[in-house]
Amino acid sequence: MNGDYDSGSPPLVKLAAKTGALDILTTTVDKLFSWGQASALWPMTFGLACCAIEYMASAAPMYDTDRFGVILRSSPRQSDVMVVAGTVTNKMAPVVRQLYEQMPDPKWVIAMGICTIAGGPFRTYSTLQGVDRIIPVDVHVPGCPPRPEALIDAILLLQRQIKQEGVLRWQPRPLPPRPTGVGHGVEPVQ
Repeated sequence: MNGDYDSGSPPLVKLAAKTGALDILTTTVDKLFSWGQASALWPMTFGLACCAIEYMASAAPMYDTDRFGVILRSSPRQSDVMVVAGTVTNKMAPVVRQLYEQMPDPKWVIAMGICTIAGGPFRTYSTLQGVDRIIPVDVHVPGCPPRPEALIDAILLLQRQIKQEGVLRWQPRPLPPRPTGVGHGVEPVQ
């Protein structure tokens, strides 16, 4: 049982593996940590286009995401969720990637709006054709722009995903290749 966990495992998992109480200890602690993490999501506040208006509306009194434990943060180092809301241009792609890399682990991403998911109607050289080309996305919210209710549904879905996945065994998702600049998002038409 001691050989099942590599040196990159969290300290609690290593300790439990040494004592042999891995299943009982980690499932109970993992459920507690997962509940706490899912119930206190702190998304980063930044918006790129019109979807950001709906993102802001979801935090306003009518929808009030605070009741779900969602508190908007202005620093990537204090955030655990990135909501990419709006059109990502190739010029902005390295900035989005850098903000993602500055967030502490564990971290999740919600792609909000069709422009974020697939480039929307902007099939041009300057528009990234999907933010999942530069960062891993956990939840997609379709729409142009999606309503605040759709973002709240995505937050609830992400909370369920966090509770099912667990926090102690969270592994970083593989990052796509770093954007190279203009033309990164457009593939040649055959």
